[in-house]
Parts: sequence; C-alpha cells; structure tokens
Amino acid sequence: MKRALTALLTGVLMTMTYCTINAKNIAVPDLEYVSPQQIDGRFRNPKPMHRMGVMGTLRVMWQMAFEKPADTVPDRAIPVQALTAAQLAAAPDHSVFRLGHSTMLLKLDGGLWLTDPVFSERASPVQWLGPQRFHAPPIAIEDLPDIKGVILSHDHYDHLDHAAVLALAPKVEWFITPLGVGDTLIQWGVPAAKIRQLDWWQSTSVGGVRLSATPAQHFSGRGLLDGNKTLWASWVIQTGGRRIFFSGDTGYFDGFKAIGDKFGPFDLTMVETGAYDPQWPDVHMLPEQTMQAHIDLRGKVLLPIHNGTFDLALHAWTDPFERITALAAERGQAVVTPEIGQMLDVTQPGATAQWWKTP
Repeated sequence: MKRALTALLTGVLMTMTYCTINAKNIAVPDLEYVSPQQIDGRFRNPKPMHRMGVMGTLRVMWQMAFEKPADTVPDRAIPVQALTAAQLAAAPDHSVFRLGHSTMLLKLDGGLWLTDPVFSERASPVQWLGPQRFHAPPIAIEDLPDIKGVILSHDHYDHLDHAAVLALAPKVEWFITPLGVGDTLIQWGVPAAKIRQLDWWQSTSVGGVRLSATPAQHFSGRGLLDGNKTLWASWVIQTGGRRIFFSGDTGYFDGFKAIGDKFGPFDLTMVETGAYDPQWPDVHMLPEQTMQAHIDLRGKVLLPIHNGTFDLALHAWTDPFERITALAAERGQAVVTPEIGQMLDVTQPGATAQWWKTP
C-alpha cells in the first residue's frame, strides 16, 4: 500500500508541477524581472510545450500508483564509494564526484562546487512519503568542507532540497541561481548577500570560475500557485581552460546547438538521462535525445545524470545506463558512468565500470 501511495505522490509531483502540502516549502515570489523570458509574472520556454491535459495527467497518476513495474527500483544495494573531507581536500583541480541524481561535487580553482544539492531521504515536500533514495549520499553535509558555490538549475523537489540548503548555507560562499530561485532561498533565510541570480545568457565570475546561465526547456513550481514564477536554466562552467556543461532538467530543443556554438566544445557534459517517458517528452529527454544534445553541445565526454537515485518514472532504473552506453558505442561517443562517490578527472575521465549490471 505504501508503495502505491509513494508512486501516486510521485505521479502528482511529476505531472502537476510538483504540488506541495507543506507550507514552509512553498515559494510564491510575486516579483517581476526584467527578462524576455517572463510575461505577466510567469516564465516561459521559447516554444510552447505539449500539455498533458486532465485525462493524460490522471492516466499517468494511475500508472504510477497501480501499474508501475517492479524494476523501477534496485533489488540490491547500489555501490557507493564513501568520501571524506580529507579526500576532497587532496583532490586535484578539475575533479568531479557524483553524489547522486543531479548532485555533482566539483573541485574547481581550488574550491568545491555543488550542483543541485539533494541530501534528503526523499525528493518530496514531506519526508514520510514520496520518492525515496536508492542509496545514501557518499558524504554527509556536516562532513563537507567549506563550499565555494552552489549552482541551482530550478526549484523542483528533486533539485532544490529545503533541508539541504539550510544545512549547507553556513558553509557556502555563493549560491548561483536562475531568476527567482534566489528569492526562494532568501525567503528560507539564506542571506541575500550570498546569492547571485542570472537570466539566460548572463554570466558571473567567482575567482577563476566563470558561470553562464543558458536556456533549458522545462518548467518550475513547488506549490499549487507558483507555476513558472521562477526560471529554470542549464549552466556553462569555465575554469582553467576547461569547459563543463550542466543540463539541469530539460527536454530536447534547438538551444543545445546554440549553446554549443557559443561555448563549445565542452570537455565534459553532465546531461540528464532519466525520469523520461514518451508521455512527457518536452520536459525530460529520452536517451537518444540526450546523446543528440551532447553532440549538439560539441561535448567530448558525456556523463549521464538524473538517474540511479530516485524512482521518478515508469522505466527500469537501469534503463538510462543501458541505453546511453549502447548509443555511445553505436555513435562513437565517449561516455562515463562513475559509481556514486567515484572521482573523475575532467581532463582525463578514463574508463568506468558498468556497475549497475547484476554481478
């Protein structure tokens, strides 16, 4: 019964703009920004997205609750390489660690950076119900050293973790966010002086790290009334002659080509490959689209993210890994699939094991 309730809540989160029943997590900034992406207080994509409609939404919720395959969650422990503060201090520049889902830890210009830090047990407005982690984070927030910056892509619960933000805030120098997301952090008590908010195609620098907000095709909202009141973005990270792309959440669109033309080639693209379904193609890419996005970006090595941590769709939990590695082999592209907590070198990522396969 609890699995059905959890699946039903997942369906609600996925199809009804991540509705919440927890008032402290609702962010409804009634703010106007000088942005071509915003009209009448709501942000928009360059092109209209397909709307699922009431019947489509109800169908997905039914599938999530009552027709979900058993293989959407692992039947064995996922390998996790535990991390320590000493290891992170000793890690060289251009190191990348996957902490789970879309949470990446990067060592850049001598400092540590986090993307979309989610450390809670559930990607949900409540911690007693909702999508539950497949594995623990390889390092706890209290064990992390000081963090130079946190890069946020948008405000959905599997990317913006209220508890994690508050726990991290004392040790984070900067939060870099799309327009409006920073105002949510301010409402939660994060000092405004720590926050930089960017529109698409705007850039900011922190020491030797340059960050550019770039377009994504998605949506935002944490409650019933705040749909698309904050912007969503992908990110370009430039430092030490290296270029890294972080997709956040997005459907496939022609923006990847524009980003690749302006900022590419990329040494590493960290692109979403998970929580997809043909029923919502505009907001999450199928693996074939992820591969094409990587090619459009002029990426050298692809690291598929947004998988292996939460059950957010109807596909097998191993499906993203199986399909993207097969596509990489077919198309002659380099892909890396590190274990949770495993260190990669952006300059020489090397080979990684297919750890998701049954031993």
